[in-house]
Amino acid sequence: MQMADSFNQLARYNQWMNGKLLAAVGRLPAGEAYADRGAFFGSVFATLVHLYQADLIWLKRIADHPAAFRALGPVRPLTHPYDWSAPPFADLAALTGPREALDAVILALVAEAPPASYDEPISYVNRAGERYSDGLGIILMHLFNHQTHHRGQITTLLTQAGVDIGTTDLIALDDPE
Repeated sequence: MQMADSFNQLARYNQWMNGKLLAAVGRLPAGEAYADRGAFFGSVFATLVHLYQADLIWLKRIADHPAAFRALGPVRPLTHPYDWSAPPFADLAALTGPREALDAVILALVAEAPPASYDEPISYVNRAGERYSDGLGIILMHLFNHQTHHRGQITTLLTQAGVDIGTTDLIALDDPE
């Protein structure tokens, strides 16, 4: 499998899993998505918001790629979410549309990005003000790995709350339940 095919599959998996998570969180009793469950970000909702904000940060950094990908047009005017002290969404309903839109941007980005662009460096400054330069390929790998890490935390929290999300295996993507 070529790297472009892998990124496409990971983007589709990301969209599929985020949809499953949002549906599963919606099955929690009222208020339970916002309850502090002792996770790194506290609640299921706060972890979902973190995923959205981190994805947006990385997509805004990728927007500075020399190729100026058209797929990133929708994220360019959005405010950089470096301030995590105030949630940008009041509730799950407010988060759902922007999450779905961001997943569509990620799908469009990986479809647009030619393999030659994976090694081209993107320079950026992190939240601490430190400068970095990484290739698009490693940034995309990080983005997808980060999503998987936190979705694993969320599925654990959901399981502990009695909500079964079903299969989360990548291999089930094209053969879901």
